[in-house]
Amino acid sequence: MKFRSGRAGAQGSEGIRLAMESALTARDRVGVQDFVLLENFTSEAAFIENLRKRFKENLIYTYISSVLVSVNPYKELEIYTKQHMERYRGVNFYEVSPHIYAVSDNSYRSMRSEQKDQCILISGESGAGKTEASKKILQYYAVTCPASVRVEEVRDRLLQSNPVLEAFGNAKTLRNDNSSRFGKYMDIQFDFRGAPVGGHILNYLLEKSRVIHQSHGERNFHIFYQLIDGGDEDLLRRLGLERNAQSYQYLVKVRREGVGPRVQPNTALLISPLNVEQAAYARDALAKAIYGRTFSWLVLKINKSLAHRDSTYSARNRPNVIGLLDIYGFEVFQHNSFEQFCINYCNEKLQQLFIELTLKSEQEEYEAEGIAWEPVQYFNNKIICDLVEEKHKGIISILDEECLRPGDATDLTFLEKLEETVGKHPHFVTHKLADQKTRKTLVREEFRLLHYAGEVNYNVTGFLDKNNDLLFRNLKEAMCESGNGILQQCFERGELDDKKRPETAATQFKTSLAKLMEILMSKEPSYVRCIKPNDAKQSGRFDEVLIRHQVKYLGLLENLRVRRAGFAYRRKYEIFLQRYKSLCSETWPNWRGPPSEGVATLVQHLGYKPEDYKLGRTKIFIRFPKTLFATEDAFELQKHTIATKIQAEWRGFHQKQKYQKIRSSAITIQSWWRGELGRKIARRRKNAALTIRRFIKGFIYRHKPRCPENEYFLDYVRYSFLMKLKRNLPKNVLDKSWPVPPPALSEASELLRDLNMRNMVQSYCKRITQEWKQQLEQKVVASEVFKDKKDNYPQSVPKLFVNTRIATSELNSKVLQLLQSEQIKYAVAVTKYDRNGYRPRARQLLVTPDSALIMEEAKLKQKIDYVNLNGISVSSLSDGLFVLHVPCEDNKQKGDVVLRSDHVIETLTKLAIAADKASSININQGSIKFTIKHGKEGIIDFTSGSELIISKSKNGHLSVVAPRLNSR
Repeated sequence: MKFRSGRAGAQGSEGIRLAMESALTARDRVGVQDFVLLENFTSEAAFIENLRKRFKENLIYTYISSVLVSVNPYKELEIYTKQHMERYRGVNFYEVSPHIYAVSDNSYRSMRSEQKDQCILISGESGAGKTEASKKILQYYAVTCPASVRVEEVRDRLLQSNPVLEAFGNAKTLRNDNSSRFGKYMDIQFDFRGAPVGGHILNYLLEKSRVIHQSHGERNFHIFYQLIDGGDEDLLRRLGLERNAQSYQYLVKVRREGVGPRVQPNTALLISPLNVEQAAYARDALAKAIYGRTFSWLVLKINKSLAHRDSTYSARNRPNVIGLLDIYGFEVFQHNSFEQFCINYCNEKLQQLFIELTLKSEQEEYEAEGIAWEPVQYFNNKIICDLVEEKHKGIISILDEECLRPGDATDLTFLEKLEETVGKHPHFVTHKLADQKTRKTLVREEFRLLHYAGEVNYNVTGFLDKNNDLLFRNLKEAMCESGNGILQQCFERGELDDKKRPETAATQFKTSLAKLMEILMSKEPSYVRCIKPNDAKQSGRFDEVLIRHQVKYLGLLENLRVRRAGFAYRRKYEIFLQRYKSLCSETWPNWRGPPSEGVATLVQHLGYKPEDYKLGRTKIFIRFPKTLFATEDAFELQKHTIATKIQAEWRGFHQKQKYQKIRSSAITIQSWWRGELGRKIARRRKNAALTIRRFIKGFIYRHKPRCPENEYFLDYVRYSFLMKLKRNLPKNVLDKSWPVPPPALSEASELLRDLNMRNMVQSYCKRITQEWKQQLEQKVVASEVFKDKKDNYPQSVPKLFVNTRIATSELNSKVLQLLQSEQIKYAVAVTKYDRNGYRPRARQLLVTPDSALIMEEAKLKQKIDYVNLNGISVSSLSDGLFVLHVPCEDNKQKGDVVLRSDHVIETLTKLAIAADKASSININQGSIKFTIKHGKEGIIDFTSGSELIISKSKNGHLSVVAPRLNSR
């Protein structure tokens, strides 16, 4: 992006003059546009009155130095057009009136010029307009930054990620119809040209409890209602949904049901029935876990789509970023629980960071300008942060200790532990510890924290459950077995093997918050403080009590006091001198020396007292607003005098001489411009004619060897093909599409196609895990044996083969003793059909490295060594019957074995691989003959039907009727 230095220079003094003029001369009508210019800066009433004046005039933005204060107008304002964006683009921060675009552009230009990462921190309570502010920043960058095909794609994804995240993370609350119930930090990545080329999102503390319960008058997350109301009939039918929110418990009220889904001690597996309350807890925990993990999965998918993929950047040479933090503001409700505790802890940390960075910025500016820094007294809320997060002694540590310790820990024992450990802390009080007057405002289940923003009562009921956020192991197992691809990604099997207890919710949040602080500390910050003017969401209504509360907990007066501890106004010498030089005869009309000396001359002439100002290395610092306003009033008077004098001189100017000079100049300019236009048109026509001729001649000679007549055409054709190929490369190894090449590139096209396929195959192979490789190997064997041969094979393709259908822990201990050290590679429940009468018997088929075992509970019924396995027969229909053929000469064997499995494709594939008998599986149509002991022969007849029926027929054969699923 060009920084538009030409434009800034062209506006120069005029642009700055007009901006400062509009800001200062209108101060009485609409207050001041920068709170540091308030005369009575310590007065809360003066602060709020300035906000009110500007709000009534639809001036919703006001500065506290570089901090932007934004009041939600609850109506559309015509201040976000493309023309407004252009007005703020590349302009000095103080040249134009306060606006979200000014903060956006200032961060962007600082990132480009200083090559330092930036972040914009947006805070405020629900309904104050935080999410809208972040949208406006994204839209500004989308319009004003350099563009390309990739950039357009990234900008679209950045903007379109908002509605998706709002659908899954926002909900209607009593305070806001579109309240963000999670914190979001987004990094926007910019390339060397200043174009947005990628992004990354971090999410914090999704309010999962809203999934299972909402307060009266509030709703669940938007996505549930959007799906029910907006989904078409086909989608709702496929998902088994009906178009009525009242039909769903979690959208209206919670129904309690009794279940058992298991307790697994060290020795054995027990089934433990749960009472109604426990069952409801298990169900709710699963619902919250599914939603929370799905939300994290969604953020991960968005991040993959936003990821920057330019190979020219590395870990050392990475794109610059601008971070956007849109996070929940300080919350005080009638009932405050674990969520409000975490949210307010977050705001304590942000306030601590805000004050530290503001003081740091002030001190750095003073030091850079060579002005003595006077330490500022301020409320350091580190004492509150330590109370919450200190190791072993903080509230979070005590909460974790109660959650993890053995015994009957409850919310009330947690409260008692708090009273024992931090009961003497000046910012902590409970009903038990309070004096008689304070006890009336606290119930026995509450503790009170004295935050920097005020007092908040927290009810400990539910603290331990919400902090544990545990999910029963068997529910995790069920989710891991789910056929839903997203749930399989959300619940990884590795969790089941991890015996370590997961971190509590508070500790996870504390850790992620610490990482967020590191991110913010590593960047140059800008601040947007959002204020909600009323709870009724009405435009034009200014609730002073509500606003005073927000001004307090946003720390705005604290920030103003820090900023005004030294000097109210500071400007570069060039800007100050350009505006006020007319007030001194020595500096008017032009000052020839250094600007600093000009300013020194000017303020001496104006009678500034030594205590009113300081001169830094590049700026003048004015201590009191009244000094600046007096200078401004003198300027207004002088401006009026000069304007009158100029008008008088202008009227006496010789009009005829002026007219002749203007006419002569106009004729000269017109003639030169017409000539230039004519030459430009002639050049364009000549170039167009040459290009067309070269293409026509090249087309005529296109089939001849390369020559001057066709080289331009052939190069263009090749270039076009390569560009088309670049845009239409196959996406995966199954994509066989390939653009048709020109004849001259046929060989190169085939080489490129082969190279591209090799690369895709290599990339695919590198990503394959050992478990997935084994799965593919088994599926290949199944395909070679059964594809186009057995009816139910297509139904087995999308289903993954499991390692075993019967876990070792489910086998009888005598079976394990019998096997001793022999490994069980696969086990499955089967049905064996007797040789006499074909009566079905329940059996277990165990596949070991050397043999197949047929078990009846703890008894070994038959052992078939693979060397004696002559073959396996199976029908072509969809039944699960198969025959294991063994030699009759072996006295240990009782003849061939007739079995049936519900997972016949999986079972036979596992058996064929273990026995190396894939080539010995015979697929028969009509019937299968098998040998009974003593040389007798049995026959199984297979016929098609509407349902599976297995019975002995009148002719003595085993009759199998199986439905036809696919035509081969």
